[in-house]
Amino acid sequence: MMARLASIARDERAASAAEFAMVLPLLLLFLFGIIDVGRYMWTLNRLEKATQMGVRYAVVSDPVANVINTDFVGGYGLPGGNVVPNATFGSATCDSTGNCTVTGAASSVSGRNATAFTAIVTWMQRFYPLITAPQVRVIYQNVGLGYAGDPTGPDVSPLTTVEVRNMTFQPLILFGGSVTLPTIRASLTLEDGECSTTGDCGFSN
Repeated sequence: MMARLASIARDERAASAAEFAMVLPLLLLFLFGIIDVGRYMWTLNRLEKATQMGVRYAVVSDPVANVINTDFVGGYGLPGGNVVPNATFGSATCDSTGNCTVTGAASSVSGRNATAFTAIVTWMQRFYPLITAPQVRVIYQNVGLGYAGDPTGPDVSPLTTVEVRNMTFQPLILFGGSVTLPTIRASLTLEDGECSTTGDCGFSN
């Protein structure tokens, strides 16, 4: 009996198979990890492209924030040709629902152009179909460009930012789990914005 046990102990047949079975899980994790890194970077690249295209669309179409269409000469008594100060209009942040959050004396002009917002989201979905409206935010920041009474467009040319947030990524190695992606944003100056809903953006002089 002891001799048989000793013979089994010395038997090295299938040793390679046993060693491979021990290494295989680590090899698979390493392989799927490499794939996940590539998928993660590809997802971030698509989101970045979607936000870039979204902000390009936003700066040449109707503003989402109605305050951008405001006549700051007639409505707030600013001299024509003057820069609109931040105290009058600082910024406007617009989500997929409700009104925009506007800072400055013009905070009461908080309406949101739902059609314009939807158009931006729809355009972004061409580049990353998984984007949904609640994950998109459009921000207009007054940076001192433009002038009150501009007869050709908005009185302000704000820095326009489109951002995508709360997106998730599902790595293969988490077996159904997910991780939250960082907020992706892109910004351009709204110098060619249209105001087709009000014609001349409220300018009446």
